[in-house]
Amino acid sequence: MFSRRRFLPLLIVAALALLTACGKDAAARAAPKSIEDRFAIKVGARTVQVQVALLPAETQKGLMFREQMGVDEGMVFVFDRPQQMSFWMRNTPLPLDIGYFDTEGVLKEIYPLYPRDERSVVSRGRNLQFALEMNQGWFSTAGVKPGDRIDLKALAEAVRARGLKPELFGLR
Repeated sequence: MFSRRRFLPLLIVAALALLTACGKDAAARAAPKSIEDRFAIKVGARTVQVQVALLPAETQKGLMFREQMGVDEGMVFVFDRPQQMSFWMRNTPLPLDIGYFDTEGVLKEIYPLYPRDERSVVSRGRNLQFALEMNQGWFSTAGVKPGDRIDLKALAEAVRARGLKPELFGLR
């Protein structure tokens, strides 16, 4: 025979367990992403999976010590203001290409970077805010050239997912 006295406590326990589990799922979804996470961002006509370097320690380390990277994988460096760019390859064993983008997300310059080369690769432009490192030859193979754009809306979403405000990086 069905007893309301026995059923009500079981119902309450089940409801609390369900609410607790939902709360944990929501908290897990809300946790900020890290430098290790990848984000799909369109560059020219190609979609790439990139890590997003935002904090000073992340931009300083970059792809150091990385032994390999997938064909459409890379790292985008996001700076808080326009500037002249300068990158080097200290402790970086991969041959890379770097693309420098202006504040509007337009690709302005592309340079090859050689493993462990500590000479700075300085941009000609001074109004640059984003840099994208990809495997050497990627820009050419992908058909991405100066004048193409990086998707700033997707980049702003990646910054937001990292737990930071896109506005701090000139993104809307």
